[in-house]
Amino acid sequence: MSPINKGTRTRVLVVDDEPSICRALEIALGRAGCDVVTATDGETAHAILGRQPVDVLVLDLRMPDLRGDVIYHLASALQPDLRARTVFLTGDHTDRAQTIVAECRCRMIRKPFELDEVVGAVRGLAPTAAMRETA
Repeated sequence: MSPINKGTRTRVLVVDDEPSICRALEIALGRAGCDVVTATDGETAHAILGRQPVDVLVLDLRMPDLRGDVIYHLASALQPDLRARTVFLTGDHTDRAQTIVAECRCRMIRKPFELDEVVGAVRGLAPTAAMRETA
């Protein structure tokens, strides 16, 4: 897998209440050339977004403290570029989940997922053409 970025590293925030998913994505995205920060709850994610810039947001839709779409709207208010640079992950395969993500106009990846699928989605959303090079 080639790096997502050949110069400045893409900064990705992964938010999922399952620590194993955060860790797996941290490793996979790190190997793809990203700087990865993780949060296992919405409050921590909100705090991170308030103090440091993020290029791409990878976000679980269903979490105990704040739903992913709420975090998405908070993130978009703090860092408007994230409106177009967010990927939702979800194990919720209901029509309601699809509607929520569609209203945000973001890509949705269903759990269980392949790590390469998430890396590819981040690559496609990275802010510069150099970062979007494919493997």
